[in-house]
Amino acid sequence: MRRDHRLSWDEYSARWTSLHGGVDPRRSSAFVGGWLRVGYATGRALAGAGVSPVGVTAIGFVLGLAVPFVVLPGGVWLFAAAALVFLSALADSADGAVAIITGNTTRIGAFYDAMADRVTEGAWLVALWLLGVPGVLVALCAGLVYLHEYARARAALSGMPGVGAVTVAERPTRVLMVIVALVIGGALWPINDRLTPGFITVVVGVWAGLGLLGLTRLLGAIRISLHS
Repeated sequence: MRRDHRLSWDEYSARWTSLHGGVDPRRSSAFVGGWLRVGYATGRALAGAGVSPVGVTAIGFVLGLAVPFVVLPGGVWLFAAAALVFLSALADSADGAVAIITGNTTRIGAFYDAMADRVTEGAWLVALWLLGVPGVLVALCAGLVYLHEYARARAALSGMPGVGAVTVAERPTRVLMVIVALVIGGALWPINDRLTPGFITVVVGVWAGLGLLGLTRLLGAIRISLHS
């Protein structure tokens, strides 16, 4: 496989598609496709700088774990936390891009990446809980995330080709929900910090609703795939 940080978007997309069950970034929704393209551009720059895929994963992991600590002071720190979530998620997209561009895709790298994703998403949910979101709602969102990813992984082990279905509850959507919640919280805090938990809770409620829809869609696709 050619190691070249100047790999074109079309070349990169073809390789990404072969590693992700036939899902083509060029034919995905504008949101998902756009996010993957940003990850590709970042990954190409990092690959050119000689950064390893595992190194990028580690950076994203540390940034994600920092979010609960950054939200503790409240106020404008919520904007900083939102930036950390974005950078952590960007690193998560870029580590795979670096691996593809450099021809360094490995099973252990994919394992580290998946584990880092779940732990950082847990950290983000802890941050939202610290900001006043009810624990029951936080636990529901966590459960939906893990069920979504676990169901897909188990279905793949059972013989399902591809990813089953790309749903409204994929990681880019979850990242967006967390960032929106933190930005809204940061904007409202100087006005009335007592309003902040309620508005953040509304956003997390939307996340839970999308999670339920996404899980239902995925389970339906898995059922069809494994019964065919």
